[in-house]
Amino acid sequence: MLKFKPLFLLLLLFNFANFKIFAQQDTIKGVGSEVVVTGQYSPQPLRSSVYKVKTITAERIKMRAATDIVGVLNSELGIRFSTDNSLGETDTKILGLGGTRVKILIDGVPMADRDATKQSINQIDINSIEKIEIVEGPMSVIYGTDALAGVINIITKKGSKNGNHLSVGLKIQEEGIGNTYVPFTKNGIHNQNLSVNWNNNKYRASAYLTRNDFGGFADTAAYPAKVFRPKKQWMTGGTVGYKNSIFDIWYRVDFLHEELLSASPMSLTTYKSFRQYYFTKRYTHQLQSIWNINKELKLNSAVSFQDYNRTTESYTLDYRTGINSPNKTKQDIESGYWDVTPFQSLFVRTALSWIVSSKVSLQPGLEFKQDKTSGERVSGSPSISDFSFFISSEIKPTSKINIRPGLRLSKNSVYDAPPIIPSINTKFTLNKLLDLRLSYARGFRAPILRELYFNFYDANHNIKGNTNLKAETSNSFMTTITCNAITKNHFSYASTITGFYNSYKDFIDLYDYIDNNGVATFSYFNRDNFKTKGITFENNLSYKNLVAGIGLSYIGYYNRFQENNTLQGNTAKFAWSPEISTNITYHLKKLKGSIGMYYKFTGQIPTFSLGTNNDIVLSKRNAFHWADLTATKQLFKLITLQAGIKNLFDVGRLGSTSTIAGNQHGAGSVINYAYGRSYFITINFQWSKK
Repeated sequence: MLKFKPLFLLLLLFNFANFKIFAQQDTIKGVGSEVVVTGQYSPQPLRSSVYKVKTITAERIKMRAATDIVGVLNSELGIRFSTDNSLGETDTKILGLGGTRVKILIDGVPMADRDATKQSINQIDINSIEKIEIVEGPMSVIYGTDALAGVINIITKKGSKNGNHLSVGLKIQEEGIGNTYVPFTKNGIHNQNLSVNWNNNKYRASAYLTRNDFGGFADTAAYPAKVFRPKKQWMTGGTVGYKNSIFDIWYRVDFLHEELLSASPMSLTTYKSFRQYYFTKRYTHQLQSIWNINKELKLNSAVSFQDYNRTTESYTLDYRTGINSPNKTKQDIESGYWDVTPFQSLFVRTALSWIVSSKVSLQPGLEFKQDKTSGERVSGSPSISDFSFFISSEIKPTSKINIRPGLRLSKNSVYDAPPIIPSINTKFTLNKLLDLRLSYARGFRAPILRELYFNFYDANHNIKGNTNLKAETSNSFMTTITCNAITKNHFSYASTITGFYNSYKDFIDLYDYIDNNGVATFSYFNRDNFKTKGITFENNLSYKNLVAGIGLSYIGYYNRFQENNTLQGNTAKFAWSPEISTNITYHLKKLKGSIGMYYKFTGQIPTFSLGTNNDIVLSKRNAFHWADLTATKQLFKLITLQAGIKNLFDVGRLGSTSTIAGNQHGAGSVINYAYGRSYFITINFQWSKK
């Protein structure tokens, strides 16, 4: 931490020097004018929110040329991903916390995931997204106590607000994988999308169809095995809605069919290969309404039912005969080679926004959630339900102070929740430029179904649920100072500094151990203690046709193994990891095009664990640089061409080093993080009529 302080103080000094210069000479223009909805009683300007909210606009999403949400967010400061290549599941972390502590929302409705990792984040059509809002820090009262790290709210396209409008979009994107590519099929990434949107003054409707085909990447794996598994996706859905001056109601349905193939190397003696197919079907239904009862009262309601089904099928392919024989003996079935695991999630929420006076607003609400699952890999047919009542208030004693206290009362069917879970968010307008936000939240998280009951065994996994888990409890704090947009001539600048601290008791994590049969097995256990803390520093500026965002973060991790840590010295209670992010866009107006550069440096990620000899082991995944370069050009009135390079630094396998007590160093594991540099080209056709 000491090495970081001079750099931080220098940046801080520079930042507040800028405050002084611009505050004396400049005028304010469009401060906080962007409208946000996540966590708000009603849509309002960004500056008015008591929460720290980051937005990723439709233009940024388009410029990233991503085929999934991870490809959009991987350069955002404070957000990190780790993917299980075998299962296609992604763990999402915000400010050092991930798993079920990060909530993924679609239009404010939680997405169902059967695991602590997020299958859903790569199963949402990127082409149907209008913008993404990220709220960092505790949101436990509004979105549930498992939203302690923050929420990612994916806001879908709703069509134009006024008048009759019809639009049709067609997108075709081709991308190589490392040094392998076959046009439109097999090797590479092949993405096609067709979308239709229509609305008039009261009614609206939309539909989409998307195909994603990822051919996989072998890397060092022997034929036909691939380190990055081939994956095919079909996604479709649509929305119908009605709106007038009093009532707005809409229904949305999304369907996903996904196929993931995991093949073992072919035997050189039998010429056979073991192949497992994972088929996923996901239906997501949601019905939402906004009822403007009068100027003071508004009722928001949402009902969602999500039906997730994962099927495992296993075969042995004989390359001499071409026969694909099913592995379907009793032992195979008991081992999970043939399995159907359904997962259903019902979610109901209603909240009343009441403007009591110009200084006080209230939002009481009710929320119910029920998760069910079953299957060969699940112990019994478990179900967990949670019923909650929440209430929050916005108190504005003056125009410069906004205090938002909140309480949540929950009844969980499996665990006894604390009687009251509080939170408080505050915002103070210090002057025309500076805002101060302070927040605190108490957290409670009951274990999810997979952590309790799910058993998963294959060539790459040996995971067993633990029904003896305790529920997590936590305390989370965050402080943010924001310098809002300052403009002078064609130059504009804004800056934010954030500090945070999270402390967990009975933190649930995955550990490995040797079972009674001498087999290395993973299971979920409660850590005695786990903490994260850190600081982020973000800057956004624009000058004429240039828009840039530059930020850095420094995040520390602590767990019980560090209580007796001698690896970094007795004073090093936290293991730290830095991060630097830069997003730059330059608009070429005369050429009707844009160029974008998206860069992120991710420092060494440290973890402490207990070794086989009960030694403390410190592992550090190597640092790496990631950058994408994109260029967009409008060719004709209806056609736009986009091309670029992803993973400019050719990141592939990431090594790690480990240190045990006595300062003995050794090589750690190797993580297959990415498949190297790739090139893409995209053609967008967009037609519209009023």
